[in-house]
Amino acid sequence: MSRRRTVGTKKKLALLVSAVAVAGGGAFAMAATSNAAQTAADSTVCQGLATALGNNQSFIAGQKASPDAQSAARIANREAVIAQIKVQQEASGCVVGESAQDSQVTPPAAQPVTQDPSPAQTASPAAPAAPAAPASGQQVCTGSTVTLSGEGGAPAASSNQFPAGTTLRVTNLDNNKSTTVQVTSVSGSCALLNNAAFEQVREPGKFLIRRTLIEKVG
Repeated sequence: MSRRRTVGTKKKLALLVSAVAVAGGGAFAMAATSNAAQTAADSTVCQGLATALGNNQSFIAGQKASPDAQSAARIANREAVIAQIKVQQEASGCVVGESAQDSQVTPPAAQPVTQDPSPAQTASPAAPAAPAAPASGQQVCTGSTVTLSGEGGAPAASSNQFPAGTTLRVTNLDNNKSTTVQVTSVSGSCALLNNAAFEQVREPGKFLIRRTLIEKVG
């Protein structure tokens, strides 16, 4: 006659507690992973908004330092944009008013200084010419991140390196989406997109494009 081993009540309770602990630990790990991913996403959103705020503040500072007849109107427009960015920061759970400048913008190359040749030097070769402007389709603003200005209207860009009327093609290398826009105003960034242009290339929920290809095409 076979004998079956019975498990005592205390041992059953111990096994049950162990199973619950294991299940709870798994749930905790999943929750921690989810929270970490959400925190990373929130950080990207907040950084993008902070960069956009800093770009607009830099633009206002530049207008105040070197004002012209249109500076007052431009400053009022950018102040309204800053107010909207702060609303977005609050809605996204970011620090309202947090600002970050785009530190990756490459400054324009210094132009060589030449002097008028003396009579004894008139037969010498001409001084080197200034660097040529980027050719059409040539990559510019290498290493720059791209964010939005908060301005409305048709797709457009602003820049601190290219005059109004310049055409730029901006490609988000994370999703291979591109937009071709004209520069319409000055900003504190090499290439700053307005809301409509940024929507054409952005990834959902992100306010900053880290990997970009910016080309001068016209």
